[in-house]
Parts: sequence; structure tokens; C-alpha cells
Amino acid sequence: MSSTQALVSKEPLLENIKVPKHIGVIMDGNGRWAKARGLPRSEGHRAGVESVRRIVELSIRYGVQCLTLFSFSSENWRRPPEEVNFIFGLLRRFVASDLARLAAQNVRIRIIGDRDSLEAGMKSIIAEAESKTAANTGLDLIIAFNYGAKAEIIDAVKRIAAKARAGEIDIATIDEATISQHLHTQDLPDPDLILRTSGEMRLSNFLLWQSAYSELVFVEESWPDFDEAVFLRALQEFTDRDRRFGGVES
Repeated sequence: MSSTQALVSKEPLLENIKVPKHIGVIMDGNGRWAKARGLPRSEGHRAGVESVRRIVELSIRYGVQCLTLFSFSSENWRRPPEEVNFIFGLLRRFVASDLARLAAQNVRIRIIGDRDSLEAGMKSIIAEAESKTAANTGLDLIIAFNYGAKAEIIDAVKRIAAKARAGEIDIATIDEATISQHLHTQDLPDPDLILRTSGEMRLSNFLLWQSAYSELVFVEESWPDFDEAVFLRALQEFTDRDRRFGGVES
């Protein structure tokens, strides 16, 4: 068994299924889910929060070590202001209602993305969630909020360049590890599995560097319909993949 995978055999259904060490999720389809039901988009986002709770519980139950959720991209600012404000309000309410429970479950919460452009109240909420769970050793729950992978890479390059100019880094030694060490995910394993809901088949500027060898699984269900059956189907598809990392089959 590799260091990035674990075999789950607690139930017959899960015999010989590999559980990724790190799962990244593009939570897509809230708006379309709501539209199909004649509801405002806000109701889709509200239902999506319940799916966040479900996947956190599933990740804990099945032994996932890291779970990264793409909750708000740097491109999402182009959406109507009322929708953006509603999404921010959902994050506030999620922290207020779920932080104590997640802390008790030994979950460590981390937020990645640009914080400088956020208002002070949101920065305070993020700091509270991180500080109250910093000592926990269970599931790493990473929330990509106001996040864009290209911006993350640009920021890493700028910081490396500044260190090179200051003589702290020898340009000749810059390699993949140097880049990785300057990303928001510097102390996390790269995702083994990237899961996207709602049938769209693209990464949408999510963990572009880190997902170089991730397995990509796309499911038709919209994010509010995500449940254990969808989760297990994704794990089965991951298990069936032949991960060679550029090598050849043994």
C-alpha cells in the first residue's frame, strides 16, 4: 500500500477500495440545481452548505487526511453583488454554527487564497476558525476562498524572485520543490483526486500546480445532490485508475 493511499475494508462494499490521502473538490452546480427547481440561486448555495457538512463527515469516516474545498474563486467577484454577499454570509454562518463541532472532531481548518482584499470582519472570521483548530491533528479541512491558482503561482514567483534578489536563494537551485514550498499548500501533500460535480470537465483555476498528477473525476450530480453514493462512486473510479506518475506499468 502506497503512502498516499489507504485500504478500507470495514464493510464489504468498501473492500479493496483505495481512499485518497488528499481530495480536492470543485463544488459546482448550486445555481443550476436551484434553477431546475424554480428556486433562487441563493437556495442552491444554502443547499450546498449541507453537502459541505456531508463530505466533511464522509472524509472523517473513511480516513481522508486532507480535504480541499473550492468555495469562492477570485473570478467569482464577477457575479452579482447580492449573490457574492449571500455566499459570504453563508461562510459566516457556517463558521458560527459548525466551528465548535469541527474543533471537537479534531478537524484543523485552514483557509487559502487572497486575504488582503477581504474586509476586516471576514479576516477576523478566518483567523478565528484557524486559531481555534490549529492544534488539531485529524482531518485537514482546507477552504479555498477568494482563491485562484494562477494568482497563487504568480505570488510564489514574486516571493522567490525577491529572495533571489536579496541573495537568499541561488537562481541555479530553483526547482519544482522551490515553487511548491512557496505556494499556499506548501506543507500539504498534492491532491490524489480532484472531484468536480455538475458534469463540467475543467479545473477552473483550482490547484493547477498541485494537480499535475491528480486523478480527475467528474460526476453529473450537482453539488447540492452530493451524498455518500456519489462519494463512493468517485472512490471506486479512483481505485480503478492506473497511477503511473509518468512511468510505465510494472
